[in-house]
Amino acid sequence: MRLELDDVSKRYGTATALDSVSLSVGEGEFFTLVGPSGCGKTTTLRCIAGFESPTEGAVRFDGESMAGVPPESRGVGVVFQNYALFPHLTVGENVAYGLRFTDPPGGATRDERVAELLELVDLSGFEDRDPDSLSGGQQQRVALARALAPGPDLLLLDEPMSALDARLRDRLRRQVKRIQSELGVTTVYVTHDQSEALAVSDRVAVLNRGRVEQVGNPRDVYHRPQTRFVAEFVGENNVLDAVVESRPETGGLRVGTEDQVFTLSEGGRTFGESLSPSTSDAAPGESITFCVRPEALRVGAGQNRIRGTIVDAEFQGATTRIRLDWSGTEVSVTIDDDTERGDGRFELGSELEVGFNPDASHIVE
Repeated sequence: MRLELDDVSKRYGTATALDSVSLSVGEGEFFTLVGPSGCGKTTTLRCIAGFESPTEGAVRFDGESMAGVPPESRGVGVVFQNYALFPHLTVGENVAYGLRFTDPPGGATRDERVAELLELVDLSGFEDRDPDSLSGGQQQRVALARALAPGPDLLLLDEPMSALDARLRDRLRRQVKRIQSELGVTTVYVTHDQSEALAVSDRVAVLNRGRVEQVGNPRDVYHRPQTRFVAEFVGENNVLDAVVESRPETGGLRVGTEDQVFTLSEGGRTFGESLSPSTSDAAPGESITFCVRPEALRVGAGQNRIRGTIVDAEFQGATTRIRLDWSGTEVSVTIDDDTERGDGRFELGSELEVGFNPDASHIVE
């Protein structure tokens, strides 16, 4: 199924939950809505499912408007944040409940369909168990099987991992992606977890205050944020304001902050043909904003240098996260070289010089 949202707005009195949201999701695509709490992710999902009606705009399935079509007639499977399993029904009965409005696909009986789905989610033999006897991860998989029971054309997942611990969440999101890929069902996934969105998605839409800030594949969104909000929300980033000083004949920009001059590349690093280069038409004297990821900074290396005081150092296993105070601005650095740790240079209060090359920077709107 192809899904389209065409200038969808949703207002509750004077409050605007969605403001002219336009999205297109391709058939079989795993598409994720990511953003902070209150940005409109769940409202978007509810408009797609038919639980809410847009104040303006249209939701279309395969080009057909869903205006006036009730949820049970949309061919949509939904997995809620709290799973919403019925405690008085067995696992098998919960899965079969998803078939209350339709017969199982492919001519299978209900028992055959239940057994097929429980095998798909690695819960074969759990048909007669009570939901309360299951772990959170098992309950999540039962809810997924119930949503898949009617063979939906569109699967909607509303933060289904939020109540799980980190390790279980990581394992189950891989399982959900595997199942979605095997079935080829178009999927819209809602999460506030940026790493989760980047890990499972074919494409990501970043929402903020009811509007779409950026849509792209995970690498686009991470390495080429279009706005300051996306740069600061998706992963950790160093976002700096500067003034354009000149445009060297060799290309790029020379920009200055209060304390330093940097050379930025307008081409940026290449991560695939779909990535648009970092560009700015700002003239000398105009303000710009650019960002550099913590992992792009190197100790004592790089054309552009920053020297600051270490105010925090967090050992994170394979890496150490350093925070520098650079003339009142906090700069985050990720260090992954074992030879650079343990030589005394990362003591709090000591100075550290890090640098980055022009192509590691990215100019945002």
